[in-house]
Amino acid sequence: MSEIKRVYIVAGEMSGDQLGASLMRALKARHPQVAFRGIGGAGMIAEGIDSRFPLETLSIMGLIEVLKHLPELIRVRRALRADALAWGPDIMIGIDAPDFNLGLERQLREAGLTTVHYVSPTVWAWRQGRVKGIARSVDAVLALLPFEAAFYERHRLPVAFVGHPLADELPLVNDRAGARAELGLPSGDPVLAVLPGSRANEIRYLGETFLDAAERLCRERPALRVLIPAATPLRRQALEQLLECRPLLDERVTLLDGRARQAMVASDAVLLASGTAALEAMLCHRAMLVAYRMAPMTHWLARRLVKTEWISLPNLIARETLVPELIQDAATPEAIAERLAGLLDDEEERAELESRFADMHAGLRRNASARACDAIEALVEGHSLPASLSSEEGLRPALIEPGASQGEKRHD
Repeated sequence: MSEIKRVYIVAGEMSGDQLGASLMRALKARHPQVAFRGIGGAGMIAEGIDSRFPLETLSIMGLIEVLKHLPELIRVRRALRADALAWGPDIMIGIDAPDFNLGLERQLREAGLTTVHYVSPTVWAWRQGRVKGIARSVDAVLALLPFEAAFYERHRLPVAFVGHPLADELPLVNDRAGARAELGLPSGDPVLAVLPGSRANEIRYLGETFLDAAERLCRERPALRVLIPAATPLRRQALEQLLECRPLLDERVTLLDGRARQAMVASDAVLLASGTAALEAMLCHRAMLVAYRMAPMTHWLARRLVKTEWISLPNLIARETLVPELIQDAATPEAIAERLAGLLDDEEERAELESRFADMHAGLRRNASARACDAIEALVEGHSLPASLSSEEGLRPALIEPGASQGEKRHD
């Protein structure tokens, strides 16, 4: 096996930074002299990446919002292309951010570099024709979830199901009492974790709604404690401004710098925006409510393009509605508070969900970063992906593909 010396990695948001940091650690363990360059956040910078732009450069939510920043995004992509070609990496890895990374990956692949996309775009949910463009852009896709890998296998695009690093990282048994003690919370009081998102637009569209719902619950439940992790200093500043005129919440809320997992483990229930946070809450084995709002035009377009019954990963993985989803106009403070009140009051339902999520967690454990390294090494060597990375390897049928009955093969 030849030594991997240079890896170009571009992550597009905080969840990608976490994946990138985990992958970098695994690559360094096998290739101690490897160097990294591209775009990363705090986690990837701590692992040694030379980040050419701040991570938030690419952290733009929504179809319409991207258009406003398009000239800047094109400028950044051109700069990264020139930088990567001048540096001469062994491989380029784009982590998520498909609208940005797939274009960069295609340009670099056409210039002769080996390219990989880590985290599947949601082609199984909308714009399935994009799979042809993905095939032109990358030598392989590294998929985190089995139903994603099954989609690419049916389209004969090289894919490795690596599992999700968060499933490996988070324990199969977690300590609610210990998390509460570390946060200084009374052991017997009900606790709600509120995660309005890591992007500025998510705070803009969800912040007030989530706080209004929390305020309603606090009026009805004098003992309720609310934990709100702030993803970044900028998000904390925005949340502090929203809390200034809410004296009741000021007494009940603990605003945290990061520590989202600890907040979720400490909680009885979680209110969150859809995305990786929903998967993380599932891997912390916590009952949750997913609520999401976006720009009206973005929602209008999404309703016409998305072809999946659910938006949250726990439901997509389970292929049933385990997690209530309130989207756009349905995501009112009143509706959110009512659904959360039901979860907080029904201990039996929460226990059933926690047990189900623990089983799903076990099914996603695959030593993901090591499997991703296996795929990357094979591609750098010019070999096919190992057969052991097939999506079908050792999977329960319920984890294979959303929208199809067990044993049923879907045709697009």
